[in-house]
Amino acid sequence: MELCIGGELLDRILARGGKYPEDDAKAVMVQILNVVSFCHLQGVVHRDLKPGCNNFLYTSKDETSELKVIDFGLSDYVRPDERLNDIVGSAYYVAPEVLHRSYSTEADVWSIGVIAYILLCGSRPFWARTESGIFRSVLKAEPKNFDEASWATISPEAKDFVKRLLNKDPRRRMTAAQALSHPWLRNYNDVKLLLDIPVLKLMRAYVRSSSLRKAALRALAKTLTADEVFYLKEQFTILQPNKNGSITLEHIRMALMKNATDAMRDSRVPDILASLNTLQHRKMEFEEFCAAALSVHQLEALDRWEQHARSAYEIFDQDGNRAIVIQELASELALGPSIPVHAVLNDWIRHGDGKLSFRGFIKLLHGMSSRGMTKAP
Repeated sequence: MELCIGGELLDRILARGGKYPEDDAKAVMVQILNVVSFCHLQGVVHRDLKPGCNNFLYTSKDETSELKVIDFGLSDYVRPDERLNDIVGSAYYVAPEVLHRSYSTEADVWSIGVIAYILLCGSRPFWARTESGIFRSVLKAEPKNFDEASWATISPEAKDFVKRLLNKDPRRRMTAAQALSHPWLRNYNDVKLLLDIPVLKLMRAYVRSSSLRKAALRALAKTLTADEVFYLKEQFTILQPNKNGSITLEHIRMALMKNATDAMRDSRVPDILASLNTLQHRKMEFEEFCAAALSVHQLEALDRWEQHARSAYEIFDQDGNRAIVIQELASELALGPSIPVHAVLNDWIRHGDGKLSFRGFIKLLHGMSSRGMTKAP
């Protein structure tokens, strides 16, 4: 094994007085995210990322030495649709969903968010005197105020980066690959961009969606800003589209195999490709890819979500909205016979012209199915 003699990340943080300048913090974040995004592509969740206890070691005592992520003793494999339920990790760095006993790779991203917070301002985002108190803070409290003096000199991009990593809802949290595409890091030289598995999950859901939901997502994709499209454009480029600017299932297979370990080639790649078999006989151009691969939940976490939603609904209302029979909507959403269709879907439709309402449009974007339909307000 490689001998790392440069000491722990925590030691260097303490030696610098508890925090890093932004540029130095970027170097640390990029190295961590490069490794973690690779692990997540292989289906490995680390589950104990923290700056101390020999989890991050420098290869030499030189200030520019490479940072290594080690100690995979608590790590586990997780399939794209699988949830883990055992509580592991360290109190200050544990994600809320771990304490709820239902989590996946997003839990690592939360831990990275805690590390980023510490690097930039020199204190922990959640604190209490006891472990149970820390857990309560992680579950219920918000990170300490970003308007405090310790954040006064930190750039808006860095603050946004940390906030989007420390979102308590794992569906709204950035992925590790997405974090490398964030404006705060995207121009850093050592960023290693890899295929992001959640993109494939979103594509699978899109292809299986009704024509009505696809139209709603295409309208939403048209409202994305250049910053929001940047990550999607990078992911599309990783799939190496053909000369006509479209991708197929074969492009996805090649992208998966390019960075796959032997273990991933034998088990994970066939499973992922099998789940995407609906893409087998079709091509997807970039415009449709944006609609297929965008995350509605992540967009909801942005301050401008309401503007996105209203603009998308206007586009949908003009281009794709039409009079809808409730039974037709029930069929498109695959509602079972036991669902009280009129009671549940009546508020989805405008009573004046029978077209989809704004409220119905938002629910349609989420792809609500019969499992959640009976609980719809």
